[in-house]
Amino acid sequence: MTDLPSQLQGLWLPLVTPFRDGELDVPSLRRLVRHYAHGPIDGLILAATSGEGMTLDAAELERLVAEVRAELVDGERNLPICLGLSGASTRKMLDALDQTAAWPIDGYLIASPYYTRPSQRGLAQHFSTLADHASWPIVLYNIPYRTSVNLSNETLLRLAEHPNIVGIKDCCADRTQSVDFLARRPSGFRVLTGEDAQYYDALADGADGAILLSAHVATEIFASVRTLLAQGNRDAALANWQSISEITSLLFAEPSPAPAKYWLARTGLIDRAEVRLPMVEVSAALAARLDAEIERRTPRHCEEHSEEAIHSSFTRPDGLLRWRSQ
Repeated sequence: MTDLPSQLQGLWLPLVTPFRDGELDVPSLRRLVRHYAHGPIDGLILAATSGEGMTLDAAELERLVAEVRAELVDGERNLPICLGLSGASTRKMLDALDQTAAWPIDGYLIASPYYTRPSQRGLAQHFSTLADHASWPIVLYNIPYRTSVNLSNETLLRLAEHPNIVGIKDCCADRTQSVDFLARRPSGFRVLTGEDAQYYDALADGADGAILLSAHVATEIFASVRTLLAQGNRDAALANWQSISEITSLLFAEPSPAPAKYWLARTGLIDRAEVRLPMVEVSAALAARLDAEIERRTPRHCEEHSEEAIHSSFTRPDGLLRWRSQ
């Protein structure tokens, strides 16, 4: 059994999938998991958009899940995992649910069918059929600018009554729709924003948390925004948000997750910024902007110390470098 309904809140990370020479980079993957498990992350999403899940074959997907769970079990915090799934065929999605039923996950993040643009009645039947069949709870993923179809609030309210549908990653990019759903959702149904640039507004409107690619960077500050809002300290929450809001623009200046992978490679958390086609690595112009932002966020006093002292200053308690020059 899974406790996902109660765990689905706070700051979740849609983990990038590291590659090396075209293959899954397991050492970098485990380093990432170890790093974020030490911080204020409340859960992980694997193989969704940020994880380039649509480029992974079945064997890679299974190994990805196994390695992440093994690293979590070996560490201090066994965070919940949701597996990202997407597809335009209900029948094929049922097969995917069967293939992953015994995997060590806690739930699924399932996007609306892409390209086919089904009606609201078709969407309701699609997700209800999947939820009836799934061995793990389902989190809906409404992202119409990628799938070309929007889950209306009336459809969402019907789906939210299903006992195996426990929440939504809201990327509708329409604040009016989001606020209306927050006001009418059933008790216990979780709403996490997936719009990085709208993080503060979504929390202020009452969202339970967020699933943010940008939280790969400045994770503690992203988490503090929610903590401060929960404490009623809106001024401090807004100040913290304003200190990191520019990061969200940079990390989406070119197709994601290439900018985030570049940042993670430059700071030593993964070995390479490699992505899989049709994604390509960041342009030279964006790389320069990212380098400047990384440098700006690097503590200046460390320049005055020896190489050994610098290494010490930039090393976390888990032994991971926060900055690695290249």
